[in-house]
Amino acid sequence: MKKLSTLFLLFLTASIGYGQITVSGVIKDSQSLIVLPGVTVNVKGKNLTTQTDVTGQFTIEAAPTDELEFSFIGYTPQTITIGDQTTIDVFLDDESRALDEVVVIGYGTARKRDLTGSIETVKGSVVADKPNANPIASIQGKVAGVQIVNSGRPGQEPDIRIRGTNSINGFKPLYVVDGVLNDNINFLNPADIESMEILKDPSSLAIFGVRGANGVIIVTTKTAKAGQLNFNFNSTIGFKSVTDRMKLTDAAGFKMLYDEQLANQGNPAFNYANYNADTDWQDEIFQNGILNYNNLSVSGATEKNKFYMGLGYMIDEGIIKNEKLNKITLTLNDQLSITDNFRVGINFSGYHSKLPQNDAFYNPIVASAVRAAPISPALDDASNLYYQLPDFQRAQIRNPLVSVNDLYDNAILDEYRAVGNTFAEVDFLKNFTFRGSFLFDYGFNQGRTYEPLIRMYNPDIAGTDKTDLITTTTAVSQYQNVHKKIQTDWLLTYKNTFGDHDLTATAGWTSYYLRFEDVTSRRTQGNGDPIPDDPRFWYTNIGATSAMQGGGSAWDNATLSLLARAIYSYKGKYLLNGSFRRDGNSAFHKYGNEWQNFGAIGAGWVISEEDFLQDQSFINNLKIKGSWGVLGIQNTADYRYPLYPLLTAQNSAVFGDDIYPALEPSYIPDRNLTWERVTSWEAGFELAALSNRLTLNAVYYDKHTDGIIVLRPGLLGTKPGLSNAGEVRNNGLELSSSWSQPLGEELLLNISGNLTTMNNKVISLVEEGYQITDGISRTTTGYPIGYFYGYKMEGIYQNAAEITASPTNTLNTVRPGDIKYVDVNGDGEITTADRTLIGNPTPDFTYGFTLNLAYKNLDISTDFMGVVGNDIFRNWNRGSFTQFNFLEDQLGRWYDEGTSNTEPIIDRTRDNNRLVSDYWIEKGTFFRLRNLQIGYNFPTDMLQNARIKSLRVFLNAQNVFTAKQTTGYTPEIGGSATSFGLDNGTYPVPSIYTFGVNLNF
Repeated sequence: MKKLSTLFLLFLTASIGYGQITVSGVIKDSQSLIVLPGVTVNVKGKNLTTQTDVTGQFTIEAAPTDELEFSFIGYTPQTITIGDQTTIDVFLDDESRALDEVVVIGYGTARKRDLTGSIETVKGSVVADKPNANPIASIQGKVAGVQIVNSGRPGQEPDIRIRGTNSINGFKPLYVVDGVLNDNINFLNPADIESMEILKDPSSLAIFGVRGANGVIIVTTKTAKAGQLNFNFNSTIGFKSVTDRMKLTDAAGFKMLYDEQLANQGNPAFNYANYNADTDWQDEIFQNGILNYNNLSVSGATEKNKFYMGLGYMIDEGIIKNEKLNKITLTLNDQLSITDNFRVGINFSGYHSKLPQNDAFYNPIVASAVRAAPISPALDDASNLYYQLPDFQRAQIRNPLVSVNDLYDNAILDEYRAVGNTFAEVDFLKNFTFRGSFLFDYGFNQGRTYEPLIRMYNPDIAGTDKTDLITTTTAVSQYQNVHKKIQTDWLLTYKNTFGDHDLTATAGWTSYYLRFEDVTSRRTQGNGDPIPDDPRFWYTNIGATSAMQGGGSAWDNATLSLLARAIYSYKGKYLLNGSFRRDGNSAFHKYGNEWQNFGAIGAGWVISEEDFLQDQSFINNLKIKGSWGVLGIQNTADYRYPLYPLLTAQNSAVFGDDIYPALEPSYIPDRNLTWERVTSWEAGFELAALSNRLTLNAVYYDKHTDGIIVLRPGLLGTKPGLSNAGEVRNNGLELSSSWSQPLGEELLLNISGNLTTMNNKVISLVEEGYQITDGISRTTTGYPIGYFYGYKMEGIYQNAAEITASPTNTLNTVRPGDIKYVDVNGDGEITTADRTLIGNPTPDFTYGFTLNLAYKNLDISTDFMGVVGNDIFRNWNRGSFTQFNFLEDQLGRWYDEGTSNTEPIIDRTRDNNRLVSDYWIEKGTFFRLRNLQIGYNFPTDMLQNARIKSLRVFLNAQNVFTAKQTTGYTPEIGGSATSFGLDNGTYPVPSIYTFGVNLNF
């Protein structure tokens, strides 16, 4: 009996010890406390595996004596014995803090710890839930060395300059989307982005050769992760508004200043009988625009196949009435493992967009609204026609509501894009991988526009019928353009670890072909009946045959490149990177200049791996790094075939009764012309300390562009010449840091920030005194690119005696109330020689910082950013072509001695006051609360009955607050390489408020 009892107890103990129980828990990042989806949870020694869902939660059946293994790419694995625990919360250590994170680089991947350059990684989650059609807009202020200037216009691509403006011929970075080289990513859905890597230093950029010097942004779209089938739906809805209006005079203020101006000019008073309204044109054109982003994705993976599909639909109304952007995107990614060492796959991104009518299609709406006189009514109620503006601005400025309401739907503008690649990859001889890729990008854009008859109400017309026919004929225009890009990559990679040595080497060749074609046509009604205001008739096969106009262009370009790179580390602490690329381009084939070599070398020392730092706990990782290289700039948009100048018409010859036009080249190319080259270097360090809670990265960079392509003047009447004759230098300091601080078991504070200084200077340009004038902007030796050049204001002449005692103004006759300029060269006269630098559109530094707070399922994040030291040129009210509305600041104008020393007299006839001077310069420094988000993740146990894996809701506010010193709508104004920072009535950057939901099932 005793033996039976013992056996029973042993059986009972075994039953308890080895019975299956349900174990659940949440897995989080040990520092950020962010939940980790896709973590593999495995019962050690058994074929029992699961994965965490999107909220980081898992459930698995196991025995108390079992051990659970937790593994996730980029994190240190953990093993935990279950025991009597039914709930296990796990905190994994992110290996990226030990520099072991795998990042995407050019033509491959690498461990971050082995790299010697500056590569910033932005996770897809950062851009996925932000209300921006272009994902680049969402990283403004988040990455050191990257200056982003956003536009509020729907669908507008941001200006992005990585480590400054390197050339007078362009500044755009190269985009690489799943391996495809591109010049923009407008076609991408932010919700389908897995990560973005921003490459800034020579050791990471040299592999891109002639296209690497302006920086590279590598975008990787989402793929499926191993595990169960997953559906995701996320939707965002909200509105946008212009909260920072321009301070212009109302009707009373306008009348006072305009009456004073007419009196100052000796003109009779204006009769306000027909113009006695008080119209706020900003209220008339602006609206609260609605936006709605919807995305649905499905992903699934097996041991052999990984599949992801994402579908997105977006409606984005602008802040101008009747302005709307529609966008549809499709993303497909599939990878099939045919055998253990042979894989094939495809990546595809499709896009169709219906663009809003351009603001400047008929008249610049925003500029018209700030210039229009507030005394004019917007609409004549009796005739239901829009009111003509007063005669002092009627010919130059149209009632902006004509464009807003009558012309908004007279354009059909469509964009189509298909971008993708197919690849095959095979592993052989243990350490080798060969990958062949065929990549393509096909874009097709088309548009039809209709120019209707425009009738307006003109109260100045005599008689009872005051209808004013502004346009007398109708017209239709059409355009189509197509770009085709075909790319092939053939890459061989060798990876091996032998002893203390680790080596990854890549070599191969790549080809790239680009062709562009466009055609345009226009036809008016001629002497016939008006073309109907109906889209069915908006084709140029209607109207008068004699009134047909057409045009078109085409160009192509081909590149063949050889490349190689080696990434080597010894004992994980001595690092060496080297890369080389040889680019051959069809544009320079004529004189044998088509081949150019580029390359870089980088070195690093992981000091924290040395023995003398092993007995301390403060420093977790410390790396000193540096790199040097020669990069290329392929910017010749104005000269598609630099060695083959366009032929231009010259003098004609007459032979008998026939006239024969003479054509000759527009310039003479230098036989030694090549692409521009940038010699770049950087040095810095990376630090992680205090159990990885503190990170600090610091880098000094220097970029010297040599051989800038310039059209230099001809000698003795000869043709101008195109040659490499310019140098530009950019240098500065990049700092970024973060701190994570747990404030309790479930409360975490995270702070991160970055700062970048920028110094831009033209070292040489053709010859002494040579300058490039681009409107108000100027580029010349010794100054930054695109600086503002004009006179310095010293005050306002208060009386005749002051004029007599001041340097003689030889430019204009001046009187009291006029602007007094500085005699810069001290010769006792104000002449053109007194013009100098009055403003610089390039900032001294930019910065951004983020504050995140997470408590249980609730999280709050705030993004701040700012720009310091740049200047804006207010240009919208400087022109002399017509009378404008007045800024409120002009109410403080000079009207008698001692009344003002900053605002001149109101008198448009005084040309002296319209000279380009720092009177028009405004400080571009600003500080902005860029983004504020509050989110909540519903607990999984609340969702189980509905079979929902996770549910997140959030509120987001963008551009909530801006502290600025400019009078315009926004202090961030882009432009070209040689002309930026000009406020011509710039489109506002609105505040955006959204509510969103993210659902996984």
